[in-house]
Amino acid sequence: MDPECARLLPALCDVLADPRQPVADDACLEKLLDWFKAVTEAGSSLLLLQDHPCLVELLFHVLKPQDLSSRILSFALRLAGIFAAQENCFQYLQQGELLPGLFGEPGPLGAAAWAAPSVRSGWIQGLHSLAQHPSALRFLADSGAVDTIFSLQGDPSLFVASAAGQLLVRVLDLALCGPAEGRISLQAWDWPACARKIVCHLEDCLRSKATPRVMQALHVLTTAFGHCHGLWTQGLWVQLSPLVARLLEKDPVPAPHALVDLLLSVARSSMLSSDPGLWETAAQTLSHLSPTQAGPLAAGILKLQDCPQALRIQAFGVLLQPLAFVLEATAQAPGMPGLLEGAAGDLMAMDTLPPSKSACVGLLCSALAHLELLQPLPQRPSPWPQAPLLAAVVAILRLCNGSAAPSSEAGGRLCAMLGGCVRVQRAALDFLGVLSQGLGPQELVTQVFAILLEYLVSPDSSPTVLKKAFQATLRWLLSSAAPPGCCDLEPYAQLVLGELLSVLRKRLCSPCWEVRDSGLEFLTQMTRHRGGQAGFRQALLASEVPELTRQLLQDPESYVRASAVAAVGQLSSWGLLAAPSSPEHAATPQKTPLEELLLVLTTDSEGFPRRAVMRVFTEWLRDGYADVAEDPERFVARVLQAASGDLDWEVRVQGLELALAFLEQLLGPCGPSAAAPPGALAQALQALCRVQLFEFAFRSLFDCDRPVAQKSCDLLLFLRAKATPPSNSQEVGDGPDVTSVEAALRRWQAGEQGQPLGELAPEAVLAVLRSMDLEALQDTLAESSDHVERSPQSLLQDMLATVGVLGDNEADCY
Repeated sequence: MDPECARLLPALCDVLADPRQPVADDACLEKLLDWFKAVTEAGSSLLLLQDHPCLVELLFHVLKPQDLSSRILSFALRLAGIFAAQENCFQYLQQGELLPGLFGEPGPLGAAAWAAPSVRSGWIQGLHSLAQHPSALRFLADSGAVDTIFSLQGDPSLFVASAAGQLLVRVLDLALCGPAEGRISLQAWDWPACARKIVCHLEDCLRSKATPRVMQALHVLTTAFGHCHGLWTQGLWVQLSPLVARLLEKDPVPAPHALVDLLLSVARSSMLSSDPGLWETAAQTLSHLSPTQAGPLAAGILKLQDCPQALRIQAFGVLLQPLAFVLEATAQAPGMPGLLEGAAGDLMAMDTLPPSKSACVGLLCSALAHLELLQPLPQRPSPWPQAPLLAAVVAILRLCNGSAAPSSEAGGRLCAMLGGCVRVQRAALDFLGVLSQGLGPQELVTQVFAILLEYLVSPDSSPTVLKKAFQATLRWLLSSAAPPGCCDLEPYAQLVLGELLSVLRKRLCSPCWEVRDSGLEFLTQMTRHRGGQAGFRQALLASEVPELTRQLLQDPESYVRASAVAAVGQLSSWGLLAAPSSPEHAATPQKTPLEELLLVLTTDSEGFPRRAVMRVFTEWLRDGYADVAEDPERFVARVLQAASGDLDWEVRVQGLELALAFLEQLLGPCGPSAAAPPGALAQALQALCRVQLFEFAFRSLFDCDRPVAQKSCDLLLFLRAKATPPSNSQEVGDGPDVTSVEAALRRWQAGEQGQPLGELAPEAVLAVLRSMDLEALQDTLAESSDHVERSPQSLLQDMLATVGVLGDNEADCY
C-alpha cells in the first residue's frame, strides 16, 4: 500500500465507524471497495490486516449496537468478504469470532438493519466474495447461511433475489469443484451435504405449485449451466431434468420464459448438449408453449451448431407460423414452395390468432426479428424458403398500408389490427432488406419494388418508416447486379430508378427534416456504390436531384446540411454535379463543389456540417479528386488553415487526419521499412512547411482536447519514422538553430497559443522532432484525464475532506 494511503487510512476508518459523521456517498464506497480488492489480489490480505489494525477495528466496531448507516454496514460486510477470500485471512478473522458476528444470527441477520435491502445485498456479496475455499464452505454450512440464502431468493428486492440465486450457484460450484472433482459421483445423493441440501431445495421449488418458486429454481439452474463447466453439472441435470420436463404437464406452463432460458443454457453447454433427453424436452416445450413464448427457444435452437434435424425443422416451423398465417389469411399460400407450405394448417389453426392487437403485433415483430437474425447465419435452415418469405413480408406490408384486399374473415381481422402499425412496418422493412441477399422470382421481385415505392410515395409513411423503406430499397437496388446464374434484376431496377428519383426529388423538398435527411443518406449510398454505372448516371443527371442536393447545403437543420455535404461529396467524386441549365443561373458564375464546401467549413455555425466537410475533403485527397489533384498543396493549406482555428475538436482531429493522408501521399504509407529516401524526404518537408502543416501539428500537440493531441502525436511519430537521420553526423554547433521553435513550443505548452512559429526551416523541424520524447507523451495521453483524481490517495483525501478532517490545501476535491 502506498505510504500516504497508509497514513490516511486510520482517520478514514474512524470516520466510517462514527455514526455522527456524514455518510460517504455510494460512489466513494464502491471505489474504496474496488481499491481494497485490487490490494488484496496483489498481495496478502492477512499481512494487510496485521499492518493496518484499524481495518479490523472498523469491522469489530460495526458489530456494536449503534445507529450505524445501512450503507456503512453493507460496506463492512462486503469488505470483510474481500479480506476473507484468502483462507489464512479467513482463519485469522474466525479466531476473533468476527465472521460469525457479521454473517451469522448475532449480526445483521438478527438486527433491525436487516430490513434495508442494501444490508441484505451487502451480506450476500460479502459471502460471495469469501466463498473461495473449503473453510468458507464449512462456515456456510455450519452458520445456517444456506437457509438464509434460500429465503432471500424470494426477496422483494429483485437485486437481492438475483444475487441470492447467484450465490447458491457459487456455493454449489465450491462444494463440487476442486481437487476431488474427478471423484465426484454423477449421482446427486452421493454429493457433500451442503450440495445435497441445495439440490433438495431446487427439487422442492420445481415441484411447487407457486410459479415464483419454480422461477427461482429455473434461474439458479440457468446460471449454473451457463457459468459452471464441471462434471457435476451432468449429475445436476440428470437429477433435475425429469422435474423440468414435468413442468410441461401443467396448464398453463409455469414461468415459460425462464424455462426457455434454462433449456437454451443447457443446450449451449458442451457438457450437456449430447443428452438425448434434452432435445426431447426442447421439442415438447416447442409444442406446449404458445408461438410467442416458444419463439425465443426456436430461434436459439436454430442458432446452435449441432442439433437434431427434426428439432430444427420443428423450431423453424414455430418461427414461420405467423408468416404462414398471413399468407393463409390473404389467400397467397397456394402454390408457394418451401417450408411455409402447410405450416399454417399443421402448426397454427386459423382461429388461434392472438385476440388483441398488441399480442398480434408482438408475435409478428418477434418472428420477423428472429428470422432477420437467422438469415445471414451459415447454420440457417436449408433450403431457405426465400420466395414464401418474400410473399409473406410483402403481404404484411400491404396489410399495414391498407392496400391488401383480403377475402377471408381472418384477413379482415389482420387488416384491422395491422393497419397503420409503424412497429410492424419497421420490422417488416428491416427483414425485407435482409432478404435482398437471396433474391427471388422476378414476379415477387417486382412486387417487392412495387411495395417499396408505395411506402416511399405514401404521405402516410412516418419518417422512421420512410427511413427503413429507403434502406430496404437501397439494399435491393445494390443486389440487382446479380452473379451469373441468378435472377438478373438490372433491367427492372433500371425501370424503377426513374420513379425512385422522382420520389426522391419530392422527399428532398419535404417539410420534415428527418425525411430530407433520410433521402440524402439514400442518395449518398446509392451514388457511392452505383455512381459509375451508365444507367444510374443518365437517370440522375436527367433529374433535379443533384441541384436540390446542392441547395440543401443551406438547409436550416444542421443534420440535413451535414448529410447534404456527404451527398455533394459523392456526387462530385463521380462527376454528377453538373452546372444548372436554368436561365436564371446563366449569368451567375457557379461555385465549384470545392468552393461550396470550403464555404461551409469556414462559415457554418454548427459542428456537424463542418465535420462532414472534413471527411469529404480527406476522402477527396486520398481518391485523387480532380479539383484537389490540380494543386494539392494549395488545397491542403486552405483546409488546414480553416481546421486549425475551428472550435470543434472533431474538426481539428479530422484536419490532422487529412494532414496524415497528405503525408502518406508524399512519403508513402508507414511500414517495416518506413524511412523515406533522402531526396524525397527533403522535397516533402519543403511542401509540408509551405502548407504550414508543422505549425498545425505542433500546436495540436498541446491542444486542450486530448483526442486532438493524441492524433497529432501519432502524426509526428509517423513523420519521425519517415525521416532518416543524416548520413554524416554534424559537429556540435553546426546543427540548425532550433531556439525559436523550442521557445514557441514551450509557450504553447504553457497555454500561450497566440504567437505563430513563423517561417520554418525543414532541418530545424526535424531536429526538434528528434529531440522530443513523443513516446512518453503518447503514454501520458493514453491515460484517462482523471487518472490523478482516481488514485487511491485522492479518494481517501476527498472522503476525509468531506467531513473536515483534512485542511483545504490537503484535499483533492474537483
